[in-house]
Amino acid sequence: MNEDYLATGNNGVEVVRLTTDVAIVGGGTAGCFAAVTIKENSPQTEVLIIEKAHIKRSGCLAAGVNAINAYLNPGQSPESYLEYVKKESAGLVRDDLVLSIGQRLNKVTEKLESWGLPFKKNEDGSYLERGKRSVEIIGESIKPVIADAVKKSGARVLNRTVATNYIMSEGRIVGVYAFSAREKKFYVISAKAVICATGGAAGIYKPNNEGAARHKMWYCPFNVGTGFAMGLRAGAEMTTFEMRFIALRVKDVMSPTGTVAQGVRARQVNALGEEYLDRYENRSTPMRLYATVAENKAGRGPCYLDFTHLSEQVNIRLKEAYLNMSPGILLKWADEGVEPNHRPLEICGSEPYIVGGHGQAGYWVDIFRRSTVTGLFAAGDVVGGAPKKYVSGCFAEGEIAGLAALQYIKDKHTAEISPEETEAELTRVFTPLFRDRGPAPDEYEERLQKIMDDYAGGISANYELCEAKLLKARELLLVLQEEVNNKIKARNMFELVKAHEVTDRVLVARVLVEHLLYRKETRWPSYQERVDYPRRNDERWFIFVNSRFNHENNSITIIERPAEGVVTEHAR
Repeated sequence: MNEDYLATGNNGVEVVRLTTDVAIVGGGTAGCFAAVTIKENSPQTEVLIIEKAHIKRSGCLAAGVNAINAYLNPGQSPESYLEYVKKESAGLVRDDLVLSIGQRLNKVTEKLESWGLPFKKNEDGSYLERGKRSVEIIGESIKPVIADAVKKSGARVLNRTVATNYIMSEGRIVGVYAFSAREKKFYVISAKAVICATGGAAGIYKPNNEGAARHKMWYCPFNVGTGFAMGLRAGAEMTTFEMRFIALRVKDVMSPTGTVAQGVRARQVNALGEEYLDRYENRSTPMRLYATVAENKAGRGPCYLDFTHLSEQVNIRLKEAYLNMSPGILLKWADEGVEPNHRPLEICGSEPYIVGGHGQAGYWVDIFRRSTVTGLFAAGDVVGGAPKKYVSGCFAEGEIAGLAALQYIKDKHTAEISPEETEAELTRVFTPLFRDRGPAPDEYEERLQKIMDDYAGGISANYELCEAKLLKARELLLVLQEEVNNKIKARNMFELVKAHEVTDRVLVARVLVEHLLYRKETRWPSYQERVDYPRRNDERWFIFVNSRFNHENNSITIIERPAEGVVTEHAR
């Protein structure tokens, strides 16, 4: 890894140039697995991970996880996994991507165990099943275990470093711009290939909890859509942003409900004690959320997961499971002086998230996880078209992207980077820090979340969407983007990070609204529910809604990608 100090610029910003073979943006599940894969297959290849936090406790797995939710137990196959994912997603998924994940799920899971993560086992040594496609683990330490594997591989990590944009030369990606989250330091990172593994986007919508508890949410609050925004500014094609993911979670603490619903077979009941799911079309993940919202609207809420029938032994097992990923709920029980099986758990929907791991929003890629921009690969939650991938699916995509990037760089050389473009990005990145005055990032974050909650199907609207409100959201977001770009003020490095998070969220929100406007049907109830187009329409809308952002004129183009492969573009 070559490192050169280029200069100390105006206002004391230190400019540093790094050179590597492969740069990986994001040190979560997919990014780490991509790095290890590359180093295992080509030890001489230089790999650099750029991580906003610290890879030992960053991303969605920072607090741990209690199950691997994508594993093929006996009787399951890659084909049955694909069938399950399609059924959960109203039939519209990228079959090729999902199948390629299914073919690797067990191998990458066993790799995780070989790194030292404890798995719960049956007497015969097989993994303890939690469901047809799920196994139980003792996963509180999963991120430190993964980080240790990265360290042993020889990959280098830049912790507490915020990526801001890709570097382009002659139509291909040749590096990444970034800055330190703690020092006035700007990085110019040259790379023969770049893998985006930044995760999805939280914080776009007003959350369940307000004030000091506003980051008590299901999805990692520090995953803010930066990878999406960087890709959009580089002209990469995105897909299916309109399939938002809204999690059904334990009220207030936002702990996962699958631990109870799937792990101990809890009943989903309304305030009358009725098991209400039978009233609805199916028991898919979106429908369980939709049914809960509908029961509340009908006056039969609040709704609950009832597991008061559990034995004390199962009760203990349940608490252990939550300790491995969401200890907040145990603190709640302890504070209230109750045991888990003393009373039902009230459930609610989270705010919407834009993710490619549970939903299918993200980069449009080919089977090798190559984006539509040469030299740029993607893996994990940032990849679209392949929902229900979870932890092991992100591992699988990290492996695929890592191997593809390794093949790509064989005949590539480090490109020259324009000094003028570097200066322009340096100025863009640090301008909020050196403005004399202006609104703080938190103010703009609250404005964004209010716009999206009021007009783009947030919690207060029961997630429902209609054209008139979405058009209002479009109008307000354009004004907000202009203000953020020209007025936002950061008082310190921490606020500078937040300023760029808000900037990226606003762009992602704009693209999301265009997707929500374009799909004139209801395909995924609650996730994408158009009250002005309440029915599903396979004849017209069995297509992928894609988009491309034009940074030069600040416009968004919607692209249809039907099953037959015809592409139609609509400028917005």
